[in-house]
Amino acid sequence: MHFISGALLAALLCSCAAMAAASTVTAPGSPGKSDETSQDVLARSAVSDWRPVDPQNTLYMALPGGRVIIELAPEFARLHAANIKALVREHYFDGLSVMRVQDDYVAQWGDPDEKRDTGSAAKTLPAEFDRPLQARENFRPAPDGDVYASEVGFVDSWPVARSPQQKMEWLVHCYGMVGAGRDNAPDSGPGSELYAVIGHSPRHLDRNVALVGRVLQGIELLSSLPRGTGTLGFYEKKDQYVPIRSISIAADLPARDRTELEVLRSDAPIFSDYVRTLRSRPLGWFVEPTNRIEICNVHIPVRVRRVPYG
Repeated sequence: MHFISGALLAALLCSCAAMAAASTVTAPGSPGKSDETSQDVLARSAVSDWRPVDPQNTLYMALPGGRVIIELAPEFARLHAANIKALVREHYFDGLSVMRVQDDYVAQWGDPDEKRDTGSAAKTLPAEFDRPLQARENFRPAPDGDVYASEVGFVDSWPVARSPQQKMEWLVHCYGMVGAGRDNAPDSGPGSELYAVIGHSPRHLDRNVALVGRVLQGIELLSSLPRGTGTLGFYEKKDQYVPIRSISIAADLPARDRTELEVLRSDAPIFSDYVRTLRSRPLGWFVEPTNRIEICNVHIPVRVRRVPYG
């Protein structure tokens, strides 16, 4: 197993993007209304505006403080997603620890002693830092561009950057995104060590780390952990480690033990209204509206699924 050195972690680990859950909405609004809030938009959304989260690609990480729910992204990191699920089904993560929490950066978990056998899971994987550019109609562009990529926007509610010149696209490091830590070699991060971004989006890591998913619920259980006092936020004593009771795949659990979630679809017409309300917030409390928004400030709404799985 790989345990990333302090110097490498500074350059390689982090992920920003998993996404913050939306607030409960109560007051309906009207399409296009200038003082409409994001809560208003979500209140008038239809069931069809939401995408259910696939239980086959949903992880439950049980920490002492509760459940962290992670959605994997096999469309962007197919090999890593499959390998992580293999590790989970062999109970690789059970009893391991969160051993690094660096302020404004990442919370990282895995085997601090590098002794646990990964079983039948792959020890190395090809780097899945980006993928070939997909069809334009699947891409919902963000309105204000980006400093790291020529285009940014959303594909199936995931934050994505694109380079038409290179004909490539990739997930971006927004708050809550989950990545696979690696060593120097690009193929040295098979998913046996993972991290979640708990700080401002470190976009310099885009296309340098395989982003494998995002935290949909429970990010506060990671972001509120005590900061490590060692180099790069590592815990210096074993009694500081935060134990992982288990990590499981939602589809492997009885329906009664699942938390069924859904995310707002970026291909739904209402998504543009939602982004507009975040970009140009109504006057009142806001004295000076920004009329700008960056990709990682478009937090994808997440809620408990209204229509249970059949």
